[in-house]
Amino acid sequence: MTTADDTAARWLRRYHPAGADAVRLVCFPHAGGSASFYHPVSARFAPGAEVVSLQYPGRQDRRKEPCVPDLGTLADLITEQLLPLDERPTVFFGHSMGAALAFETAWRLEQKGAGPRTVIASGRRAPSTTRAERVHTRDDDGIVAEMRRLNGTAAGVLGDEEILRMALPALRGDYRAIETYTCPPDRRLACGLTVLTGEDDPLTTVEEAERWRDHTTGPFRLRVFGGGHFFLTQHLDAVNAEIAQALHPDRAAPTA
Repeated sequence: MTTADDTAARWLRRYHPAGADAVRLVCFPHAGGSASFYHPVSARFAPGAEVVSLQYPGRQDRRKEPCVPDLGTLADLITEQLLPLDERPTVFFGHSMGAALAFETAWRLEQKGAGPRTVIASGRRAPSTTRAERVHTRDDDGIVAEMRRLNGTAAGVLGDEEILRMALPALRGDYRAIETYTCPPDRRLACGLTVLTGEDDPLTTVEEAERWRDHTTGPFRLRVFGGGHFFLTQHLDAVNAEIAQALHPDRAAPTA
């Protein structure tokens, strides 16, 4: 029999212990990504923050489970796992597909009176800004070519056929989820929204990132970094400073 605790353990990963009074940071991986991508973030902010990293079905130890190829359904499932957590100040951080998923999950939680204090959306255009993208319909070589273009997967993975073959179903499922995602233009959060983007990101222009402003009635902040889609790996300290400010808004704000 599968218990609620077993199900939560599949979805929610905690790599470091945190104090009972710690704030919470929930991390949403990018397409094809896994919870372990945020292990360094957990190491950086624990024990002052309880860092919870999401593990979507279809990857790593969940690779035998089918992917969830619909972003709204995935947000529903994540909402079910986050809703029972104890109340504490919470920040969501999501990159690329994870940014849209963090937004949708936050919106669902706000409808239940349990939304986060801030959402940090990284490397993703505004939810109601669409492009005609069909990466999920390409053959395996086409998906690998997209990964190389974005430089989001370690060269060792792209060169290891066995590892790559295991990763491709998750990549395809996630691309289908994000490329078929639509958002009502009037869907807004009440919480604060911080948007991080790379000035040379082929998937998001600065203007498209700026349109996130229309999706919150709370405080809005946009910060542009040098680099492409995975700018956050080049500017780790600065991105961590943004997270730290969101977790502890009473402290000095990061410099622009």
